[in-house]
Amino acid sequence: MYEHIPENPYLLLTPGPLSTSKGVRAALLRDWCTWDADYNEEIVQHIRRRLVALATAQTEDYTAVLMQGSGSFGVEAAIGTALPRAGGKLLVLANGAYGQRAATMARTLEIPHTVISLPETQAPSAALLEDALAADSAITHVIFVHCETTTGILNPLEELAAAAKAHGKILLVDAMSSFGGIPMDAGAWGIDFLISSSNKCIQGVPGFALVVAKRDVLARCGDNARSHSLDLYDQWKEMDSSGKWRFTSPTHVVRAFYQALDELEQEGGVTARHTRYRENHRLLVEGMAALGYETLLPPALQSPIITSFRYPSPDFDFPAFYQYCKRQGFVLYPGKISQAPTFRVGNIGEVYPEDMRRLLEVVAAYP
Repeated sequence: MYEHIPENPYLLLTPGPLSTSKGVRAALLRDWCTWDADYNEEIVQHIRRRLVALATAQTEDYTAVLMQGSGSFGVEAAIGTALPRAGGKLLVLANGAYGQRAATMARTLEIPHTVISLPETQAPSAALLEDALAADSAITHVIFVHCETTTGILNPLEELAAAAKAHGKILLVDAMSSFGGIPMDAGAWGIDFLISSSNKCIQGVPGFALVVAKRDVLARCGDNARSHSLDLYDQWKEMDSSGKWRFTSPTHVVRAFYQALDELEQEGGVTARHTRYRENHRLLVEGMAALGYETLLPPALQSPIITSFRYPSPDFDFPAFYQYCKRQGFVLYPGKISQAPTFRVGNIGEVYPEDMRRLLEVVAAYP
């Protein structure tokens, strides 16, 4: 069926964009009209319902809003729409570049906020969050990153969510690199805004962000947005009333995402995909350890999404190693932290245990 789709010259072992299936790439080949019911009713609205069902069992309480742009557009849309223009204050828990990016967004939007900055190898605790909320009654909203791909650390989502909700706060979760790849339930855990994008664990291609939001919370955000284009409330109302996006949608990307959702379902859903990612990660870590590569994080903090490795020696030449692996069919990711020289290997996308075994053979042969 997909014989005309060329093979990729290499696998993207990155946290997104990531390697996609031939079926997803084939879905990009047809043009769609943004006004047509075949697109809006059969594809867009279907995607929205399926995203809600992926995010929570409490489907009646939530809605899904799609937003043009990368995942960061979705984070900024959620922050800029969720916080009221008066009387709101955001607490940002940041232990990596993407938590700090949320703080930058709040500052740019002139939203009152406070930031708790942690080392990139330390996860925030529920006790830390509770202490911060008890010390500042002005805080109304909390945001943190679930899987911080700066290092691959997996922050304790359920525990942090429980702490935020115990204090009655609105909770925003940047689940960019975890939604669709790690089981979660936004409703059971009290998440009000769960943010991700089309090109992560659902294994679509880049082009739009998605926000799964609690209906009654989003309904109170009508006058909040600081941006016309990134008004999550107005986008929601338009999608609910007509099925359309307010502005031109990335039609090809949306149809490819529909295909990616089909393939997620065929794989066995989020639980099955999580199992594959964990096996990719296990094989990678065990094999790299045998070759002398040490992980940055201890197992208790490590996600199955992306893994950071320390340089094996002071004179390790990562650019040369990168080019060597690329020639052998694998694209890796440079490190992103200041504490130690590292590089990263993604475990997600159209990547399977046999791919990790091939990568380990390539690394073992590195001169």
